[in-house]
Amino acid sequence: MPVKTRKIVLTAFFAALTAVGAFIKIPIGPVPITLQLLFTALAGVLLGPYFGALSQLVYVVLGLIGLPIFTGGGGPQYVLSPTFGYLIGFIVGAFVIGKITQNQTKLSFRRVLAGCLAGLLIIYVIGVPYLYLILNHVTHVPMTFGNALLTGFVVFLPGDIAKCILVALLGKRVVPILRQTRLA
Repeated sequence: MPVKTRKIVLTAFFAALTAVGAFIKIPIGPVPITLQLLFTALAGVLLGPYFGALSQLVYVVLGLIGLPIFTGGGGPQYVLSPTFGYLIGFIVGAFVIGKITQNQTKLSFRRVLAGCLAGLLIIYVIGVPYLYLILNHVTHVPMTFGNALLTGFVVFLPGDIAKCILVALLGKRVVPILRQTRLA
């Protein structure tokens, strides 16, 4: 299978994994705990910046055209969901993670962890203000920015850091295997 075909197949695979990750959730407040970050970060590490971001873009587009693959369903109206900012963040976050971890002859745990944490920060920088704006100006649920930080960031930080550590452990081990077998 040619390299580009492999990347396209893996891109579709990670879009599907992110969709599956949306259904593995613990509902708490307006933003549920899911495994989406795990698959987003793995996409960035394993596919690189462009195909990693593309996998998340495919996921978001499929949800926006109506497939019920987001944590709260799907369709174009989902743009007005408080959690949609995190979905935008997944695209940019996967790109950043891929950019930081690409072209490393020997991928280290620290490098992957740094990439994942940078991507996580990007996801929150986009997701939390979006959450705040939608809740206050679209759904008219009054919330201070401090409360938005608490419910859309602080609550998830320990679990997301654990997911980043897991991705760093997996990435350090899997990327060399994929490169050796010419899958990445």
